[in-house]
Amino acid sequence: MHAPDPAHPPRPAPDAPPQRGLLIVMTGASGVGKGTLREQWLKNQDVFYSTSWTTRPPRPGERDGVDYVFVSPERFEEKVSQGGFLEHASFVGNHYGTPIEPIEAALARGQDVILEIEVEGAMQVRDRMGEEAVLVFIMPPSLTELRRRLEGRATETPERIEKRLARAREEIMHAHAFRYVVVNDDLERAVRELLDVQAAERVMGRPRDTWTGDDRAVLARVADVRSDHLSTDDLERVVNS
Repeated sequence: MHAPDPAHPPRPAPDAPPQRGLLIVMTGASGVGKGTLREQWLKNQDVFYSTSWTTRPPRPGERDGVDYVFVSPERFEEKVSQGGFLEHASFVGNHYGTPIEPIEAALARGQDVILEIEVEGAMQVRDRMGEEAVLVFIMPPSLTELRRRLEGRATETPERIEKRLARAREEIMHAHAFRYVVVNDDLERAVRELLDVQAAERVMGRPRDTWTGDDRAVLARVADVRSDHLSTDDLERVVNS
């Protein structure tokens, strides 16, 4: 039997209102591979990917309006004063924010919304949206590997890399604040786990008496990536390796 395909959920009855979309918040340390993972996970899916605003300059290859909306600090503050962000945060001297209007519209029409944001912003979304926000933390296999990836990008000074690693240590030790934790050491496996998370959350949004055998199978699989599956010793091994 095959797990439900998140890209092709069952169609509701013609007169039934659409099931509200999922709000999935993906976060994790810089350099952990969120962008590559997101591209593979969402390939061929009709989801709403929210493009964050940022005041940092574009990195080589980044496109305005696709990777981020790159704005001046003044324009960003104007948006903050208008209450136009679902969340906003500062990180390593730059500002990041998620516009709220397109997100609410997508959720209401039954479209899943994916946010890829900093941890501080993810906490704001959880505080504002409650249990509706499905928080997924992408974790590196080790701090040593994370350092290797950051240094390999060659886009950061040594001082900024050390700041990012210090922040990553703290975030990893608070991984239980997230609903799910996906370790990005094997891309294909991590993508499968994200698809399972998406399918399982959709199942849990339906009445229990409608669950199928496939539904229960995906719920069993996704239990392995729930944050409560990890012990404090597991987290310490990551930050000390």
